[in-house]
Amino acid sequence: MTASSPSPHTGLTAEPSRALGGTIRVPGDKSISHRALIFGALAVGETRITGLLEGEDVLATAETMRRLGAQVRRHADGTWSVFGVGIGGLCEPAEPLDFGNSGTGARLVMGLVAGHPITATFIGDASLSRRPMGRVITPLSEMGAHFHAREGGRMPLTLTGARRTLPITYRSPVASAQVKSAILLAGLNAPGVTTVIEPVPTRDHTERMLRAFGAHIETRQGKDGLEISLTGEPELTPCPIAVPGDPSSAAFPVVAALLVPGSEIVVQGITLNPHRAGLYTTLKEMGGDIEVMNQREEGGEPVADLRVRHSRLTGIDVPPERAASMIDEYPVLAVAAAFAEGETRMMGIHELRVKESDRIAATASGLRANGIKVHESDDGMVVEGRSGMVDGGGHVVTHMDHRIAMSFLVMGLAAQKPVTVDDALMIATSFPGFTTLMRGLGASFAGQAQ
Repeated sequence: MTASSPSPHTGLTAEPSRALGGTIRVPGDKSISHRALIFGALAVGETRITGLLEGEDVLATAETMRRLGAQVRRHADGTWSVFGVGIGGLCEPAEPLDFGNSGTGARLVMGLVAGHPITATFIGDASLSRRPMGRVITPLSEMGAHFHAREGGRMPLTLTGARRTLPITYRSPVASAQVKSAILLAGLNAPGVTTVIEPVPTRDHTERMLRAFGAHIETRQGKDGLEISLTGEPELTPCPIAVPGDPSSAAFPVVAALLVPGSEIVVQGITLNPHRAGLYTTLKEMGGDIEVMNQREEGGEPVADLRVRHSRLTGIDVPPERAASMIDEYPVLAVAAAFAEGETRMMGIHELRVKESDRIAATASGLRANGIKVHESDDGMVVEGRSGMVDGGGHVVTHMDHRIAMSFLVMGLAAQKPVTVDDALMIATSFPGFTTLMRGLGASFAGQAQ
């Protein structure tokens, strides 16, 4: 079997679909789910969580919190409880901390451990072990932590936290919420004020949740960027967390409904945090019929329902400064661009080179396999749209990347011929039940992966 051939056990084929219709709720937001478990472990008492994403990545973080001394329980009604040990109260794990495919979990917990005088070994799957951790190793080392890592700062690595964590002021060279969050997590156990300066604002779930748990955190616009300052050594107080739907997961049924003729769906209860809503802004600019309904606030996050109808899309230039608010959605945006009229330019997205796969290369390869012309550069790509007439018929190599798999399954629903991805099992890391949900809307898939 060649590398591009679908596996009979893990491959999945999306077939041209009838109109999609129905009302759905996507799984809980992954970023917020990770943080709810972590901050719950640092609070004194019980944190109750509803809507937690029960994907593999988040479950790995739940198990990690147990190994660090917190009690983490799932109740029969699907809610979760975390009984925290307080800042400074984590215990040294007896076994390595296994994060599977989760870069978010690994980098955030590195920040957590870096602020405690304990030693932990971090491991992950083959994909995670290829991804660079230097972007968090550098600032956390400045705060007093010590790392022993593979070449290039890669996992597996062993981290010994600081005996006396040093507060720092750190200007992040990359727009990364993971870097910011890791530093702030370490800063919780540091005396004084820890400040992160962001050149471009990133998702602010950490800041929102820290405030909800009682930490003192301030943000202001400085001359070098957005400054986020945390006063260390607070006592975090448990608070209930309602996890809204994940806008990155909602992207797949939303784009599918825009592309499949006759479709109309409603997606309920997703967060439209302005640092996460870039895709929806972009799709509207392309002509997408997306109606925002029932706007409200839940757990400190702006939440809304979306009504989405099939639309004729037009290619646009996506502003590079929007990348931080939609970095995970570029593969499915590229699929939407393939069906649009004219070119869609996506620049300033070099960060995609170091995700679960090289997402620029993987996306470009998948597009070409399905008859789409794409021009790839170091930090972006230009997709030549086919005005709704995409050939399809390709086999797509996913490189163990869940978002590549789901993006090209969406393509297959609207293309002229079926599209096959070589592996769909990893979809469960972020979107358990993806195929079941999509089939409920009318999508046609051939294969067993869920």
